[in-house]
Amino acid sequence: MRIQNNMWKAVILIGGPDKGTRFRPLSLDVPKPIFPVAGIPMIQHHIEACSKVPEIKEVILIGFFHYTEMLKSFITMAKQKYSLSIKYLSEYGPLGTAGGLYHFRDQILSGTPEAFFVFNSDVCCNFPLSDILHFHQSKNGDNRITIVATEATHSESMSYGCLVEDENTNEATHYVEKPETFVSSLINCGVYVFTPDVLRCYMAEVFRQHQEESLEMGMGDSNFPDAIKLETEILAGYAGSGKMFVYKTKEIWGQIKSAASAIHANKLYLSVYRRTKPEVLAKKNPDGPIIRGDVFIHESASVDPTAVLGPNVTLGENVEIGAGVRVSNSIVLSGAKLNDHCCVLNTIIGWKCKVGEWSRVEGTAQQPDPNAPYSKIISGQLFNEDGRLIPSITVLGREVDVAPEIIILNSIVLPNKNIHANSKNQIIL
Repeated sequence: MRIQNNMWKAVILIGGPDKGTRFRPLSLDVPKPIFPVAGIPMIQHHIEACSKVPEIKEVILIGFFHYTEMLKSFITMAKQKYSLSIKYLSEYGPLGTAGGLYHFRDQILSGTPEAFFVFNSDVCCNFPLSDILHFHQSKNGDNRITIVATEATHSESMSYGCLVEDENTNEATHYVEKPETFVSSLINCGVYVFTPDVLRCYMAEVFRQHQEESLEMGMGDSNFPDAIKLETEILAGYAGSGKMFVYKTKEIWGQIKSAASAIHANKLYLSVYRRTKPEVLAKKNPDGPIIRGDVFIHESASVDPTAVLGPNVTLGENVEIGAGVRVSNSIVLSGAKLNDHCCVLNTIIGWKCKVGEWSRVEGTAQQPDPNAPYSKIISGQLFNEDGRLIPSITVLGREVDVAPEIIILNSIVLPNKNIHANSKNQIIL
């Protein structure tokens, strides 16, 4: 019988500044992992879920962002709020989706945890961590992996890592990352559990092979021979070994690869709030404002009682909403001001933006196919084959000032712009 020490850790892979390019211009101002979705930074949802699992004693962030005051302040806040040990380990360069795990193996394995969670920072999920933990403990083997998976449609599955499962044993018999032909509708959710021996043994062997290849080819350190790809070098190799198991979830799940998918994630997280902590959502009040569906309003925001908000709206710190304003399916970031009678639909309004009276800022929402069970959002390219901007949500970068009576449709506006003319399907530089 395996002896369990009941001490676990969690690792969140946050990437670095060369990632998240589809998230611009929002990622020009904050590291993508701490961009606020449903009122809190993206990875705070992960940390909050970890704080509810007594076995998890430490959360480690791994990436190659500079340890800025913004990141430092976030970690300080999270430590105080959740009473968890939280630390950031900075890679010397982009080490791939698994290279950072191996590089910092000593810190991860200090204290001899029984196992550790690994999260991609850009997944949106309600994180049933206790259930995943118990599932992992129910399987045998000292060097096993649990991979969390969900169903997707036939066509959409090929944009993700695909798994084939033995339903009798829950073993993953095959794994391929973004296959060119259909493999399975079961896709990788970007949430895993590893036992320590996966780091000590399997990743160590992959690292050794990288070093040998680097020496043979004379590549040198500048090409990051320490980089290891989790999906193709670890998961694909583990599949069929009898050591990788599939935990299937039917709960909400999505990726946050682009601004459009952040709007969808905002909707998903607000729906989770409705079930798990409804007290944080705005309540309908006869004295206004009018609330439709799920709406999060920061306590410091100022909202005129004649405004109409929702569904799926988040208002950040010190946001000001004027008389008769209409906001739907949008995120309004801290310090923004929406002046009287303006309309904001399917949009992210950046920090300290101003939208003038009677202006209309609108995008085209990207949603899963409502007629296809298990449909997901695929974050594609910004442009079509003709070089034209594909209609999507509208994004205003930091401190954009939109004049009164202006219409902006399906556009991306870079920071610090003054908009005095109508815009449709444009990137305003």
